Amino acid sequence: MTNTSYIDSVRALQWSDDGLLVLDQRQLPARIVHENCRTAADVADTIASMRVRGAPAIGIAAAYGVVLAARERFTQNPLDWRSAVEHDLQRLARSRPTAVNLFWALERMRAVIRRVNTEPVAPLLAEAIAIHEEDIAANRHMGELGADYLANAAGILTHCNTGSLATGGYGTALGVIRSACQRGPRNIFATETRPWSQGARLTVWELNKDRIPATLIADSAAAFLMQSGRVQWVIVGADRIAANGDTANKIGTYALAVAARHHGVRFMVVAPMSTIDWDTAQGEKIEIEERDSRELLAENLLAPDSVISAWNPVFDVTPATLIDVIVTERGVVEQPSSQTMQRLFG
Repeated sequence: MTNTSYIDSVRALQWSDDGLLVLDQRQLPARIVHENCRTAADVADTIASMRVRGAPAIGIAAAYGVVLAARERFTQNPLDWRSAVEHDLQRLARSRPTAVNLFWALERMRAVIRRVNTEPVAPLLAEAIAIHEEDIAANRHMGELGADYLANAAGILTHCNTGSLATGGYGTALGVIRSACQRGPRNIFATETRPWSQGARLTVWELNKDRIPATLIADSAAAFLMQSGRVQWVIVGADRIAANGDTANKIGTYALAVAARHHGVRFMVVAPMSTIDWDTAQGEKIEIEERDSRELLAENLLAPDSVISAWNPVFDVTPATLIDVIVTERGVVEQPSSQTMQRLFG
């Protein structure tokens, strides 16, 4: 059984009076570098550049960004700070378009701004800390709920990074894996998760830090791994879930779901309620972020006059019909659909 004293040691975001300390995930695992964000603009830039990533972590970072905005704007103009802060909120909202947690967190912070009548920093900071702590508690609860489904699973495959680096702590899909490993040994497989290699750079690094054994595979090896019978579950996170259960997640998730269904491997999505976009009926309505083609076309590989282009979508949408279970902190939805998802309102 895994040593539980090493089960959750990583933190991507840490607040101090000096600002928000962000672990730069672009530099892992080669270097551990923390950047101190002192303004909302700094936070928006860390989100846009993927120094902080993962839907829950993006929402938490944005909440702290609002605190920094209020501190700066109230100092500059105590009588008319709200309009300036709203400009900062809009900048934070533009940093990433797909992760709905970002907009959910900003709306929670706006609610505090609307009702505050005195100095705004203290109540906004209390709300940001609450968002952060609630996420960790939700992840631990989801970890136990998801692990209940894995009693007979010897092998588990996960995609991208859904652990403490992508959340406030413990993780969503990786939180389920953590909880399952505490109940008994499992064979954990992690994809490289191209093109940014979050699985190879982040998930494997995080599991190693917490002394959880795992095996890294190339993305293209996943279907063969399923065919071999070595995995019984694929477990992933989500950046946005539509009201019918269609799920936007890291590019490559859809292909894993198709392969899993063909090979009789079950498919689990783990995400907090803040990831569900009840205003979006179906996955086809989810905005899919496309990033700069230069992230795929390394400058040293092709000449400046190359005729080769690149398509670089960051996410894809997995239809609810390919998902067996969606785990949230409010409960579990089996065979998600527009009807079954409504049970979460209960």
